[in-house]
Amino acid sequence: MNEYEGIHDKEEMRKKMHKGMGMNHGMPDPEKIKEILDIVSEKIPGLLKELSGLLYSPESAKNYAGAAATFYKELTAAGMDNEQAFDLTRQYMSTLNIGSMAKGFGHK
Repeated sequence: MNEYEGIHDKEEMRKKMHKGMGMNHGMPDPEKIKEILDIVSEKIPGLLKELSGLLYSPESAKNYAGAAATFYKELTAAGMDNEQAFDLTRQYMSTLNIGSMAKGFGHK
């Protein structure tokens, strides 16, 4: 039997759930918040460094260039003129650029 079974009153359920989440009278427990922020501050820098290594490694650059070249070649092989193929390839490359996507994140 879990700790919420047998609770039929919505208010009692809400209080029990808030207590389990470190909530007291609708306010988060400052110690819980500190604990979460400490963990986040430990983990985020390492994750960002790892992500940066994946995105900007020589292997990633090679794959990025290969994808762009293949895209361009396919367009020209299908009969598109060089200028149109170049413009579409530039647009395609911008969709692969995580850095520019991240800059625009949250902006309308």
